[in-house]
Amino acid sequence: MGSREHTPKEPRVTTQPDHGHELIPRPEQTPEAVRVALARVAPHRLSDMERHKEQAIAAAIADGKIGHLQHWLTYWRAQVEIERRPDLSARYRAALTAVHGTNSKDDPAFRSGMNDLAAVEAEARRAVSA
Repeated sequence: MGSREHTPKEPRVTTQPDHGHELIPRPEQTPEAVRVALARVAPHRLSDMERHKEQAIAAAIADGKIGHLQHWLTYWRAQVEIERRPDLSARYRAALTAVHGTNSKDDPAFRSGMNDLAAVEAEARRAVSA
């Protein structure tokens, strides 16, 4: 075998915040790239994504506005962001557990869980909009 020189790689400089380990890279801003990414991190959600896409297409056709499709893509890009980042995914799942573990919408744990869900989703939307 020939000899190989080992040269250390330069550290990658990025303007993206460091969130620790990410399961996959952030996908491109296309429906197909988002679908492929979702298939890798949360394949059980593909049917929901497809159903939501069909609703967005029907709404866009009905009122002639592309905004429905833009909303669909932004929503699913944020969902992939949550699933690909263990930090966000853990917070999201904990919030869902809090919400579903209460018997009343008046329970402070329910409100706290809903606030946490909204915060995680907002963080994910900001991340994919940057």
